[in-house]
Amino acid sequence: MNVQSEIRVAPTQAALIDGKWCDTAESFEVRNPHDGSLVAEVGLGGQSEVDAAVAAARAAQPAWAALSVIERAQIMRRIHQIFLERAEPIAQKITQEIGKTITDAREEVFEYSAPSWAKSAEEILRHRGLSFPSTQERTTNKRLVMNHRPLGVVAAITPYNFPTDISSIALAHIVAAGNCVIWKPSEYAAVSCAMLADVFKEAGVPDGVINVVQGKGEAGAALVNHKGVDGVFFTGSTATGRKIAEACALRPHLLELGGDGPFIILPDADIDAAVDGAMNGCFYYSGQVCTSAERLLVHEAVYDEFLEKFRAKAAALKIGDPMAEDTEMGPLCNADTLARVKRHVDDARAKGATIEQFGKEEGLYFPATILTDVTLDMEIMQEETFGPVAPIYKIRSAEEAIDIAHMSGLGLIASLWTQDLATAWRVGEALPHGSVNINETSNYWDQLAPFGGAGQSGVGRELSQWFLETFTEKKLLVFDLGGAQRYDRRAEGGW
Repeated sequence: MNVQSEIRVAPTQAALIDGKWCDTAESFEVRNPHDGSLVAEVGLGGQSEVDAAVAAARAAQPAWAALSVIERAQIMRRIHQIFLERAEPIAQKITQEIGKTITDAREEVFEYSAPSWAKSAEEILRHRGLSFPSTQERTTNKRLVMNHRPLGVVAAITPYNFPTDISSIALAHIVAAGNCVIWKPSEYAAVSCAMLADVFKEAGVPDGVINVVQGKGEAGAALVNHKGVDGVFFTGSTATGRKIAEACALRPHLLELGGDGPFIILPDADIDAAVDGAMNGCFYYSGQVCTSAERLLVHEAVYDEFLEKFRAKAAALKIGDPMAEDTEMGPLCNADTLARVKRHVDDARAKGATIEQFGKEEGLYFPATILTDVTLDMEIMQEETFGPVAPIYKIRSAEEAIDIAHMSGLGLIASLWTQDLATAWRVGEALPHGSVNINETSNYWDQLAPFGGAGQSGVGRELSQWFLETFTEKKLLVFDLGGAQRYDRRAEGGW
């Protein structure tokens, strides 16, 4: 079978609604960040497409939820199988759309995205309820049982940096739990996401269960504010996440937002391992990862050694065409990201930082950049940069690193390097982050462990069973079995 010939190469449709792709009068361009070439023109969805998608989802949801858990799990497994068959062309499209290196794009689709669908099947088969003893009355007639019911219709708004991974995690668990969904992919990765959407019908997903609306911020806002949407999943900026949280005050929502990535290296750290971890943390996908190492806090006792080794590794990075098999870092995805990175570096330069750059600044390419002589008043030490820039700040103690880590108000993930177990435990507990990786890069996460941030980095936890907890409602059934037994309704008595 020629799989690639069956795949939508350059979709122009604005929306997949009730199992059918439809067009709109307006469109937007998707361009290759490597060379600016046109990848596709994609229909621009808006309020009318959102309305139709929500209606389709609401109509489909009762029948979908009524399917047995086994039937839903079987469909999730079929999506996994078909996705794997089509993974290579989808990976290539990801590279063309967002500039992720082809090796990293393959990692995304083969290791993360496709398996998410099979993992969701296993999770829903094991999503347990609870039973409770009767504690309010002196009786053996009561039975209290808690189970879970789907929310109904959920909106999923996903980012460009992991276009099929983050979306697959969300969509798979949302629908496995019996919900229907309207998916608004990033406008920068519309083609690869449409290629994934073409898998669903073939895998047996009923029409209306997974709907897609292509578009920009207006489409996302229409979804979030729609009265027919019962819950929202969003991964993106803290600023947008705050608006969504306000709009969803009385609706379940899971928000994975920005990170401040403190990467703390203490005197007893394995410096060679820390350097390798920092290279991944700072330059993986050109730093466009919410878990990137945004601030390197290096103890003065090992500062010089770390800087020398880190500089040598950065200078050896192969930067260029992301489709080349040996490329290690490609371009930034879009002009807005480039502008923010430049602003942070220019601000640091104006305030006295020393700038070292490896590679050329051309088009959407920004060099691998190291900043030293960094001060805490620089924007790059206070905000998420989301680019290939490594600001290195000299600390005198673990306590100082903890204080700095609290400054931003963000708290997604931190990385801590020390060989002392007690220090790792105490500092790890003191850091205000949802996850702390000990002797591991900040860009590490496990697909079956809870992931999410504290403070302004998000609300809730995703992955595995934690996703199901957000997008199902707990429901308690209380039975009185009756019978001849007499009982006292007072739990304690004597009042």
